[in-house]
Amino acid sequence: MNYTRTDNRTFDQLRNTRITPNVSPYAEGSALIEVGGTKVICTATIEERVPPFLRNKGTGWVTAEYAMLPRATHTRTNRETQRPSGRTQEIQRLIGRSLRAVVDLKMLGERQIFLDCDVLQADGGTRTASITGAYVALNLACKRLLSKGTLKTSPLLSEVAAVSVGIIENTPILDLCYTEDSNAEVDMNIVCTGAGKFIELQGTAERAPFDREQMNEMLELAEIGVNQLFAIQRNALNG
Repeated sequence: MNYTRTDNRTFDQLRNTRITPNVSPYAEGSALIEVGGTKVICTATIEERVPPFLRNKGTGWVTAEYAMLPRATHTRTNRETQRPSGRTQEIQRLIGRSLRAVVDLKMLGERQIFLDCDVLQADGGTRTASITGAYVALNLACKRLLSKGTLKTSPLLSEVAAVSVGIIENTPILDLCYTEDSNAEVDMNIVCTGAGKFIELQGTAERAPFDREQMNEMLELAEIGVNQLFAIQRNALNG
């Protein structure tokens, strides 16, 4: 491994990651996730209704919205007041898909859980941090339904977390910060369940194609990363 990382981490090392639960007094579930310089607040809202396409079908829904504050980045980004950009829509659909994959929607009943992921500060990996933090908010919202007696059994089927991996100077690395992400030859976002199954793999060769061996190395790094994230999630939920 010849590449030296900008923050001197080893190739298989996560950035310092912390999840603080219950940061919003009004949301049914909430968490602040900090991954290096990236900070995202995730809130879960329970609505006793479902979208029109699910009415009277005996099933629930989990959906997400994602937004970045204007000064979450080095220069100001305009608020998306009219309609979300293509990038924002893609990210919030990814978050929604990732969380729905670990929820028994029929067990949830005819209600919707809305997950809002707002980026306070961005330094790479905002979508993966949003998924990891949103799971904690979702878990807390489900605990609220259980404590009130609204549900008898948790609809959560598994944990879910996400992490980025990539290749720089022909070296596979885990959890890219913004500088690394901007210079990577390959950039991937990987979403996994606590049972070790993949929900989504988003990978792109930005500068040079990659082979199967490099792909396997990145998947192994992602497995290392998500297992650490699961432990951080559990500590946040049980602390």
